[in-house]
Amino acid sequence: MIHPVSLPKVTATCMVSGFSHSTILDPHGKYNLKWRFDRRTITFEIEVETRGYIGFGLSPNGAMASSDIVIGGVADGTPYLQDYFADANRKVHRDVQQNYRLQYGRENSTHTVLAFSRHLLTCDTSDKDITESTVRVIWAYHSEDVGPSGPMYHGVNRGRKSMRLLDPGSKANVSSEMDFFNLQNINVPVPFKDTTYWCQIFKIQEVQKKHHIIRIEPLIQRGHENLVHHILLYQCDSTLNESELKAGHECYHPNMPDSFLTCETIVFAWAIGGEGFTYPPHVGLSIGTSIDPVYVLMEVHYDNPAFQQGVVDSSGLRLFYTPELRQYDAGVIETGVWVSLYHMLPPGMQEYISEGHCTRECLQESLGQEMPSGVRVFAVLMHAHLAGRAIRTRHFRGQEELQPLSHDEEFDFNFQEFQLLKDERLLLPGDNLITECKYTTKDRQNMTWGGLTTRDEMCLSYLLYYPRVNLARCESLPEIIGQLKFIGVKEIQVPVTTWPFMIKSPKKYSSLSFTEAMDKYRWSKNRGKSFNEMVLQLPMNVRCSKWGQDEWSIQGTIVSPPEVKSEVKPPSTMCRSASEPHSGVVLLFTMCLTYSIVQTCLSL
Repeated sequence: MIHPVSLPKVTATCMVSGFSHSTILDPHGKYNLKWRFDRRTITFEIEVETRGYIGFGLSPNGAMASSDIVIGGVADGTPYLQDYFADANRKVHRDVQQNYRLQYGRENSTHTVLAFSRHLLTCDTSDKDITESTVRVIWAYHSEDVGPSGPMYHGVNRGRKSMRLLDPGSKANVSSEMDFFNLQNINVPVPFKDTTYWCQIFKIQEVQKKHHIIRIEPLIQRGHENLVHHILLYQCDSTLNESELKAGHECYHPNMPDSFLTCETIVFAWAIGGEGFTYPPHVGLSIGTSIDPVYVLMEVHYDNPAFQQGVVDSSGLRLFYTPELRQYDAGVIETGVWVSLYHMLPPGMQEYISEGHCTRECLQESLGQEMPSGVRVFAVLMHAHLAGRAIRTRHFRGQEELQPLSHDEEFDFNFQEFQLLKDERLLLPGDNLITECKYTTKDRQNMTWGGLTTRDEMCLSYLLYYPRVNLARCESLPEIIGQLKFIGVKEIQVPVTTWPFMIKSPKKYSSLSFTEAMDKYRWSKNRGKSFNEMVLQLPMNVRCSKWGQDEWSIQGTIVSPPEVKSEVKPPSTMCRSASEPHSGVVLLFTMCLTYSIVQTCLSL
């Protein structure tokens, strides 16, 4: 039996008691969270099936250690709330600065409700700033209230979830009467290996006139939430034979059907942890016209590092559509680093930065011909794999860097979804974008390669925009010769007859593939840093492709990375902390960093 995704569903438009967002944090529906926020403050209401204490926290990594925690309840009819923090050894301490403020609390025979608020930036080093980046929420509850010796251990009544508390957008469900169709695999045998890309071609719902798809939801088979890593939809050649619809096959496989090669244009992307996506009220994904998808290829990435055997999956997507047309047709542009072995990360690096360029040359040619007045970006999905730690999509116009299109300084591999932008962004001919990914490879012994498995890496931003133009990919890749010269390669074997190609000289690399040579090189932190600085300055190969297999003329040319004269920094404010009990009155200044909140922290 197929179930909708069992991840908690966030609702951002059903205003319940003045709260604009809500979610269920536990799988049994016992822990319910609502919240609202403004430029300065966030207010939570938590309802839990317990008459004991409730715990709620913000963690740097999803664990208890170094978390910002609040614990409260209702004891003998009186609500209570205390601000705590956990140290690096997971020991819980009462915070000297009580920055969480109790709003109200109540209790009945089965449930406890608590409401409390705090500033987004408290300037308390024991608290965690709340920004637009991913937040790892931890939660717990107990059947007993907090006693004189502190809260009792919560046992199994605990959990964690990554989310964006400051998400401005709507994730609202559509009407139950809305028409929908499913694109769904049926009993796919997941191979006994760590990574599988499974592809199948589907026919889009037939309509007699133009319609708009206005919402897309994942249908993840229950229990497979960690198995299905991402789902991509590609538009295929509209003249395919319907016999191509009968069976799926592994993608990128020598024996896959030739029809898969006609499916080049990305229509939609979903990744692990993401929930359903609702298009803005003036935009929809068009179906039913001559340039719209007739057939789509659904690519499902199965991540099976434990090599589970006998797994059969029936996951997919549900698409809601309407004849009531919106003003604009939506499109998707894939930007970032062209996925290739030429994208490589040395081992042992605390931080390594990759940059993928959507070049001004590509945007000048494509938008200049298709839409000289520009297009408006309304949502971004940033995508990396296990080594990813932070991503931002930088935007340049001429010599000026604008605020990032999107950013996530606490990227979570297990939580990737389209972020609706607070304000739509105009993208003009001649603009350029840089998708910047920060990685850590400090625990890896060998090179990390650009590629398809989750142990490989990607650095991509998918831009949802309108009106739709004939541009599918706007990417770059650093040229390989400079990277080989860094490790001392002098000559490669020609003609190139194998992939990866082989090295001819010097002797120490002779008859090794270039990937083996890179792994053989004796990397150190200093060498890795020098390599990173060099790669960021290398000439780039431009990818600028249209729908299907067509290309803009700029594709394949070599260009230099743009000179960035000034980098936009996150706005900062100076914080004045309260004096610590044993130190008298001392002013401590710390930087409160966030991209979107420009305010003065209050004296605490």
